[in-house]
Amino acid sequence: MTEDFRGKRGQVPKKLQTVVLVGRPNVGKSTLFNRITGIRRAIVAPIAGTTRDVNSSKAEWGGVRFLLTDTGGMFGASEDPLHDMVSARGQRALQEASVVVFVADAVSGALPADQEVAEALRGSGKPVVLAVNKSDDRRAQAGTLEFHRLGFEPVIAISAEHGRGIGDLLEEVIARLGSRPAPVTEPAGEAADAGEEADSAAPPRDERPDVTAVAIVGRPNVGKSSLVNRMLREERVLVSPMPGTTRDAIDTELQWRKRRFRIVDTAGIRRPGSVARSGAVERVSAMQSKRAIERAEVVVLVLDSVEGATDQDAAIAGAADKAGRGLIVAANKWDLLKDGGPPAARKFDDELARQMKFLDYAPVIHISARTGERVPKLLETIDRVSERRRRRVPSGELNRFVRDVTAANPPVSPGRREVRVMYATQVAIAPPTFVFFTNVATTFHFSYERFLVNRLREAFGFEGSPIRIEVRARSGRR
Repeated sequence: MTEDFRGKRGQVPKKLQTVVLVGRPNVGKSTLFNRITGIRRAIVAPIAGTTRDVNSSKAEWGGVRFLLTDTGGMFGASEDPLHDMVSARGQRALQEASVVVFVADAVSGALPADQEVAEALRGSGKPVVLAVNKSDDRRAQAGTLEFHRLGFEPVIAISAEHGRGIGDLLEEVIARLGSRPAPVTEPAGEAADAGEEADSAAPPRDERPDVTAVAIVGRPNVGKSSLVNRMLREERVLVSPMPGTTRDAIDTELQWRKRRFRIVDTAGIRRPGSVARSGAVERVSAMQSKRAIERAEVVVLVLDSVEGATDQDAAIAGAADKAGRGLIVAANKWDLLKDGGPPAARKFDDELARQMKFLDYAPVIHISARTGERVPKLLETIDRVSERRRRRVPSGELNRFVRDVTAANPPVSPGRREVRVMYATQVAIAPPTFVFFTNVATTFHFSYERFLVNRLREAFGFEGSPIRIEVRARSGRR
């Protein structure tokens, strides 16, 4: 492993204490997580074992900020083939907890699995608040009395779905966090998670964000989670050869050199027809993966080098291009092909270019998540693409470029023989967007627009980013 890759792991600011939700499967931990954080990040479904990875997000109550962590069902019977891995992840989160919220189910009552949770929590030595969820009516609320025999006080009756009792629960949590930490000053580029969700469609600011959001996307089982773990240098997300292992979109912060990235591991995206025929969990997973693309600054499309690019890979890349995000292609499992040397790499890249002609601007990095080969190069490329897509071209320099290009290659427009570009200006960044003012109201022929885009990228280095072009008729004098 090279020296360049020895950045810090994704870390939570030290002043943020951690509150961990634990309990047997299907008691409503993810619903409670979404209620407290104010965002629908954790997948909620009436299927035991829906949550697999540890999901964390910042939350606040009474001026006190903390990190809330949702875990999979660690106790009780489970038919999930990954239950042991899910449990191990949850146990690790439990060890790092400042306060534990033990979530139980008022409708089903105290079961032997709840007693198993209680014994494990008593052995952990962590402060515990018992939240009896689904206490939506008087009968259910009366049933909370039986939970006192588990040995924890207080017992708070809540309804995560309807928001009842959440304030009382959080007051008890804050009291057990100890002295109230000083307010945490967040960098300007790292908005609260609720704000991120609401403003995901807002245009990016002109300055480069302090934290670059990076979405790792692709088809199922191409190595996305393995790549995320390799980038973070820890087993942060579940890895299994079983397709569909990842369900939630999991955010983790990574500090590399002097840059900070928020790495988002996403569920594999299958064809719409396959997703439509699947269960509700996969449909929500696919929706979260697409939302992660919209929230990202840079999208890393992970391909299986052995299988090669598919139509579905092109569709995922097309979604990133349409959203105007920076795009990098990571050809994973290259350790299985690298014996072919440079000829194999050229052949792969040529075939990729043929299949995805519209992605000629996206850098292609041959990597191995298993061995770590060229993963530092991928991080360098992410940083470079993030910087270059926010580049702003001075008007004078841009118009000298336009003058030279249009003089050598006059504009071509459908239905118009003579079109002159009077001047141009860059109106936005991320993605770079240019308006060309012409002598007549028209549009450029698609081939001429593509020519301009290629020349703009060549002249000003907009590597890895789509470029938008608008054409307007000049009104009045400049």
